[in-house]
Amino acid sequence: MSHLHVDDHPRTAGSEIRRVRALRLMIVVLIPIAIWTVVGLIWLWPGNVSAHVQQDVSQYSVKGMTIPTGRITKVEEVSCQGKTGSTPGQADQNGCANLTVRVLNGVDEGKQVQVTLTQAQFSSGASVGQKVKLFRLPGAQGQPATFQFSDFDRGLPLIVLAIAFAAVVVVVARWRGFAALVGLAFAGFILVEFMFPALVSGTNPLLAGLIGSSAIMFVVLYAAHGFSTRTTTALIGTLFGLLLTAGLGWGVTRWAHLTGVATEDDYLLAASAPDMTLSSVVLCGIIVAGLGVLNDVTITQASAVWELAESDPHQKNLFARAMRIGRDHVASSVYTIAFATAGAGLAALLLITVYGLPLHQVAQTEALSEEIIRTLVGAIGLVLAMPLTTLIGVAVVRAGGVGEKKPAPTPASAAAVPVAGAAGATRESPRVPVRPMAATTAPMDDRETTMLPGSGVRPSPSSPNSRNRLRGSISPGKRPQAPGATTNAAVRDEPVRTTNHSTSPTSVLMTTMMTISRADVAGADR
Repeated sequence: MSHLHVDDHPRTAGSEIRRVRALRLMIVVLIPIAIWTVVGLIWLWPGNVSAHVQQDVSQYSVKGMTIPTGRITKVEEVSCQGKTGSTPGQADQNGCANLTVRVLNGVDEGKQVQVTLTQAQFSSGASVGQKVKLFRLPGAQGQPATFQFSDFDRGLPLIVLAIAFAAVVVVVARWRGFAALVGLAFAGFILVEFMFPALVSGTNPLLAGLIGSSAIMFVVLYAAHGFSTRTTTALIGTLFGLLLTAGLGWGVTRWAHLTGVATEDDYLLAASAPDMTLSSVVLCGIIVAGLGVLNDVTITQASAVWELAESDPHQKNLFARAMRIGRDHVASSVYTIAFATAGAGLAALLLITVYGLPLHQVAQTEALSEEIIRTLVGAIGLVLAMPLTTLIGVAVVRAGGVGEKKPAPTPASAAAVPVAGAAGATRESPRVPVRPMAATTAPMDDRETTMLPGSGVRPSPSSPNSRNRLRGSISPGKRPQAPGATTNAAVRDEPVRTTNHSTSPTSVLMTTMMTISRADVAGADR
């Protein structure tokens, strides 16, 4: 499910030592955090949560209450006059309904019961054969149980959508997508089994939020992206962003006097969990809201640093180039946070229009202030986590020598041939083959090779056979001779001449290019 990042680039002994030191430094930073996370989970893991929940505050907390499933067998539209939940001024209109429902499970399976739908519930659609959820409240002192409408059964749409989501992720991202789903399941487990019960039990919200979020990030990042240096870099950047977000959220929550009580559900929550302060809900909401976008930015930025390093062996301006990518990502992520918050808190944002007050006054209400502060604190943590992740990535890349390549070895020289010296001594001179370079754009035969200077061939531009002489100097299969070496046969019966001095490879190449160009010009004149 996970993958290991293997760096195939050659490293020197010095770069390997620096890479090991960088890894050790990151491990030294992460090991205490991991130990603190595990110990915190064990220490703060909630026990009996029911002891911290007030009973009989709502229908959900009534002792013996169950939620069976039923199927609608009859729908009767009635007036909303006197009905609970009816809209004032529209009570004389037929917008409510009485349903006859057959219970499908539980102790009352098969029983026909009567329930009522409000105007809002009935307007969403209710028809015969549709499944609904019911509240079954046990009767007191031998009285029969009573039933109330709870909600529509949405199990099938949720299951189908979840399967479609999982299938799309696995098909597109394959094993890495499957690993991401496993990490997502673990995140849900930590939220439901640890963080929420801990808050209800009255645990310090800052500790619960940081420990739960750290545990999620450890598993999610390594499960989805594998155990590698770049993943470790992203994890350090993410944990830094979480710490900054939690600290800033704690300070701003107290500074802005956020109570966490903005809607009727908040009052119900406060009455149901007396040991929990609702301001802790605001603080944990800020921390959890920053998890996803922090993970996205840090892992992308760490990967960008590695890709840039591997594409540029010299690694010039690596930090500046990675920051340019990070700025674009941060800009789009800020929009993501803002729009996601606007969508989730749309009901609260509608108060701007409903109240009919100036924006600066409506923005100071509890409901809107929570959304605004959550968005701004998360954005600040995101923006500051990006350069830190980039800095750590660049430091590790340079310490490990990622992308650095050894200089290419000089091609082995051809077999040496003896060159006559001034004193009659011979010394070795490399044989350098040269490809012809035409002055025109006409294609040339791959088999055509040019005799190097010093071989005895000196084609003249004015000679009518200069081009033929050039082409015939070395026929296919023959090797070019080195400067000063004797040829094994005369070319067109011309005498073989040798030079008594050596020629450098650079001068040999330049002289050959000039010779070919003059020959091509002479051929073109004819």
